[in-house]
Amino acid sequence: MAEIAKIRKAFFKVSAVKALLPVLLLTISNVFMTFAWYGHLKYKSSPLWIAIIVSWLIAFAEYCFQVPANRIGHATFTVAQLKTMQEVITLVVFAAFSILYLREDFKWNYLVGFALIVLAVFFVFKKW
Repeated sequence: MAEIAKIRKAFFKVSAVKALLPVLLLTISNVFMTFAWYGHLKYKSSPLWIAIIVSWLIAFAEYCFQVPANRIGHATFTVAQLKTMQEVITLVVFAAFSILYLREDFKWNYLVGFALIVLAVFFVFKKW
């Protein structure tokens, strides 16, 4: 009986890591991607070609986290679930980025729109 308890405990630790590691990697990748897509807006006086090259280099770093996140995550989640998680993570990262880095206002209608997207998570993850 003690052996079964040890195996069960080890299984749940591995399962938690398999579930949380993709979320962590997707979060890191989204921070990079948000900077690649929107970070240059703070430096509008810089030439466009420099913004493109810098954004492309940042995007490469993003892929170094995104590809493993999806590979590891697909062992636990469906592609639709991974995409849904990625979208919610993107919204959270983007909201923080736009407020903290770009100093833009976060309006109530943005919150409502984001909440409706988060509601989609229920339907994608629900076992029907």
